[in-house]
Amino acid sequence: MKLAIVTDNSAHLSEEVLQNADVYVLKIPVAIDGKSYIEGENLTVSEFYQKMSQSDDLPKTSQPSIAELDQLLKELSQKSYSHVLGLFLSSGISGFWQNIQFLPDEYPEMTVVFPDTKITSAPLGMMVGQVLSQSKAGLSFDDIMAKLEPLIEKTHAFIMVDDLNHLVKGGRLSNGSALLGNLLKIKPILYFNDGSIEVYEKVRTEKKAIKRLIEILDEKTADNNYQVVIIHANCPEKAENFKTLLVENGLSTDIDIAPFGAVIGTHLGEGAIAFGISPKVA
Repeated sequence: MKLAIVTDNSAHLSEEVLQNADVYVLKIPVAIDGKSYIEGENLTVSEFYQKMSQSDDLPKTSQPSIAELDQLLKELSQKSYSHVLGLFLSSGISGFWQNIQFLPDEYPEMTVVFPDTKITSAPLGMMVGQVLSQSKAGLSFDDIMAKLEPLIEKTHAFIMVDDLNHLVKGGRLSNGSALLGNLLKIKPILYFNDGSIEVYEKVRTEKKAIKRLIEILDEKTADNNYQVVIIHANCPEKAENFKTLLVENGLSTDIDIAPFGAVIGTHLGEGAIAFGISPKVA
């Protein structure tokens, strides 16, 4: 088996994964004040947040290019890949997954599978990393797919945002009643529910919301051994403080910190803090 893993740049990937020859990343453009940017090419994460704060309008994101994916599949076929696994941002926040379901039939010489990951950002990156590790370990494609289903099912993200306006204006918050959160000084905790971003709980203050995030992390990781990552939208000090609290509460000492990149930061806004978990599937 020769397996290619294709994802998009909403996923936060480690340098080791990015440099692997079998991992391919589709670009998602971000438009700010009418100019198109690609994170990692002509835009850094810090530059994105600076430009967003200076703009009167919210940045706009597009879907990855279906034509680019189609061209990539042609190239992968020419490179004699036998299998292609596409792990893209959740169908609940982008129509891309639904729009590409016809493509596997176009390449009968390869096994091409596009499961709905129901997640994005650092948890999606952890998922890609686990699949790559399994492939390098010599697992068959059937075995990888068998392990992927529970991996998707138990990969989660819980988010506390500073300002709901980005999610509401961008149409990425499923239950719009959360708009009241800003008016009532509530700090809602959001989560990915079957791939869509919804309100998990409404908490009165940021301090209480952080405490509740710690409790949720403890609850969600009680049944297994998980990778844990803290994700932040241009608030590294808040992320470090959150990590310190997690360590003090005995949850984990092996916790990575990652930024929300431009694609997801557009919808969450600056100041968001989150944790992502993904089970370590043997």
